[in-house]
Amino acid sequence: MRGVLYGAGALAFGASLACGGCVGPADEATGEAVTADSLPFGPDLDGRAARLVELALDEGRAHEMLRSLCETAPARLSGSANADRAVEWGLAAMREVGLSNVRTEPVLVPHWERGPAETCEIVGEAGTVAGTYRILALGGSIATPPGGIEAEVVRVRGFDELEERSADLAGRIVFFDAPMPRALANTFAAYGQAVPQRTRGAAEAGRFGGVFALVRSMTTAVDGYPHTGSMIYGDDVERVPAAAISTLDAEDLAARLENGPVRLRVRMSCRNLPDAEGANVVGEIPGTDLAQEIVTIGGHLDSWDVGQGAHDDGSGCIHALEAARLILAAGLKPRRMIRVVFFANEENGLRAHAELHAGERHHAAIESDRGGFAPLGFTTTARGDAMDALRPITAALAPFHMGALLPGGGGADIGPLRQHGAELFGLVTIAQRYFDYHHSEQDMVDNVDPRELALGAAAVAHLAAALAGV
Repeated sequence: MRGVLYGAGALAFGASLACGGCVGPADEATGEAVTADSLPFGPDLDGRAARLVELALDEGRAHEMLRSLCETAPARLSGSANADRAVEWGLAAMREVGLSNVRTEPVLVPHWERGPAETCEIVGEAGTVAGTYRILALGGSIATPPGGIEAEVVRVRGFDELEERSADLAGRIVFFDAPMPRALANTFAAYGQAVPQRTRGAAEAGRFGGVFALVRSMTTAVDGYPHTGSMIYGDDVERVPAAAISTLDAEDLAARLENGPVRLRVRMSCRNLPDAEGANVVGEIPGTDLAQEIVTIGGHLDSWDVGQGAHDDGSGCIHALEAARLILAAGLKPRRMIRVVFFANEENGLRAHAELHAGERHHAAIESDRGGFAPLGFTTTARGDAMDALRPITAALAPFHMGALLPGGGGADIGPLRQHGAELFGLVTIAQRYFDYHHSEQDMVDNVDPRELALGAAAVAHLAAALAGV
């Protein structure tokens, strides 16, 4: 979830995670919303839902396809060779499942590289190395000077404390140590509270003369795996390098600081390059009598450059691809076109797709970007009568414990389609473990349960088919 590298969208990303998009019920451009009359669907919703679940669990290919993607193109960072391999994989996979009009849509994407040097040493007496910490540069960060940066550490637990200690920060490494609140059952809300220190920490540290920003990883787990992610610089502050430190090392560093000053020596060789050419991957199930109206389903194909990008967001792409395959395998004939999109990049690619299709009739869009965990149902921008018209669809999924329909949004990938008339939906999962893996080396296909992934695809297939007028 959220492979945004840098830019204005990085801040908005934290907020959208907490509320599922928080988009209002009516299209701002047209004022239109889903109504009962605009949702023609067959009478046997319960039977169709059961059939799609049965197909997904008994004859499904979701986990097989996810493994193929993750092994062919792991660490699919925008602008990288693996991102290009993922595009080729997506084209072949869409053709194999029987989609029509399979193609790419070229888009420009940010291009940032981590580089080989990434070290953090505890400086002992006479400059000796008294220990090491694991770090990961944050996406978009500048490098340290070739010889690294050595400085004392100042620990802060939020921007208020940063302001209070502003006189102590010049020439120091600023250690942002506000954890994701474990008391919150909604892990996305917890992430939304903590993530501003990652996205804005370097800019705030630079504003007060800090020389490096070190950020506690965005996870409730306490382990040795640092979690990377996006950050942004302001235009009017000194740019300083920024990295994430694992939660286990963060706790060790905090304990050391309780006993006296700590000096660290950090070195990173990351770099920002000119925007590169990437591509959305698109395929379709043609509609019948309402073929000019479109139901879009998808996820973002890019991932961070550590791990395999399995939960974030290989699972989302596979949910959409397997949903389309299930619809075809079940012999369903949608009245509206179902369009499957693997989005190139959450910052640039998603907007390019909406702009390329601005003149089309967008009926609805479904996004999966909450991992391949057991599904609970969907969020939606629909409200009032429009939401009531949708409830029979999701109620058919209730016997499988995934029938929830909640107010919210659809997510960053499909968000721009809202301005072109689409009602938005987001797949909701039981995501208590999502941030254990998110943006880290642990985001591997073996950490995705095959049955949970299959159920998510069945849920997307059922909703997409109903929205498409089957």
